[in-house]
Amino acid sequence: MRKAGGIIALIAAGIFGIFAAGITLMVGGVGAAFKANDAHMVVGLGWGGVGFSFVVIVLGALSVTSSSRIPGMLLILASIFGAILGGTLVALFMLLAFVGGILATVGGNPRSVATA
Repeated sequence: MRKAGGIIALIAAGIFGIFAAGITLMVGGVGAAFKANDAHMVVGLGWGGVGFSFVVIVLGALSVTSSSRIPGMLLILASIFGAILGGTLVALFMLLAFVGGILATVGGNPRSVATA
């Protein structure tokens, strides 16, 4: 289950989260071009989404290869902060990274399973 959680986090928030953050940056840039109110805040949310998506990629890769629960716990924290600081579109994919972090944290250790 830990590998599945890491793979879910890699695909969901890592790849799709970066695309969602790019869309958020593009919307903020268009808003800034038309001098909309708080367009700079939308651009900031886009950069927050890019940053936390990269953090989720790294932690997802670590949780795939690690036997420790620490990368899964950090993945949960990064997905929460990414959902808050990344904007609405990024938050949808960070929800999937949150689920991946839970799977990576609570998933059983394959070495502890006894073979009959």
